[in-house]
Amino acid sequence: MFTARKKIHKEHDAEPSEFEESVAQALFDLENTNQELKSDLKDLFINSAVQIDISGNRKSIVIHVPYRIRKAFRKIHVRLVRELEKKFSGKDVIIIATRRIVRPPKKGSAVVRPRSRTLTAVHDAILEDLVYPAEIVGKRVRYRLDGSKIVKIFLDPKERNNTEYKLETFSGVYRKLCGKDVVFEYPVTESA
Repeated sequence: MFTARKKIHKEHDAEPSEFEESVAQALFDLENTNQELKSDLKDLFINSAVQIDISGNRKSIVIHVPYRIRKAFRKIHVRLVRELEKKFSGKDVIIIATRRIVRPPKKGSAVVRPRSRTLTAVHDAILEDLVYPAEIVGKRVRYRLDGSKIVKIFLDPKERNNTEYKLETFSGVYRKLCGKDVVFEYPVTESA
C-alpha cells in the first residue's frame, strides 16, 4: 500500500482517507498493468478523492487533481475514466482540477486579485472540467417569478454517446460542489 502513496499528495501533509488511498491504489495499479497508460500516468498524482451520492442509488467519484498538471490528465482523460469506472463498477468517475477562490480585496488595498480566482470564474471552470470531453456550446439562465433560477447548460451533441448517461451525475456533483442547480441538455437542431 505504501507504493500507492506517491499517487496522492494532500495539502499540508494531511493523512489521506481510506477511500482516497483506494483511488490512489487504483491509479498505481493502472500504471503498472495498463501498457498504454503507463508512460502517461508515471508523473501524475491526485490531491483528493470524494464519493458523492447522486439521486437514487447512484454514486459518483470526484477526483481532484493539481491545477498545474490538469492538461496531462486531459490527454488521457477518456481512457483513464473508462479504466477507473471498470475498477469502481457502477460509479461515475469525474476528474476536476483543484482551484482556489480568493476573497475580494478590502477597500483601499492595492492588491488586485486575478480574475481566475473569483467565485464566478472558479465555478465556470469547474463546470468545464465536469463535462469534459464534451464542450459547453450554450448557457441559459432562466429566472422564475418566485425568484429562483435555473441554469441550462447545452453540451456539444458530438459527444452525446460518451456523456448522455452521465447528465444526472453532472447535475448532482455540480450541486454538491458549487451549490447551484444546473440542467444539462443537448441543443435541438432544426432540420430545414
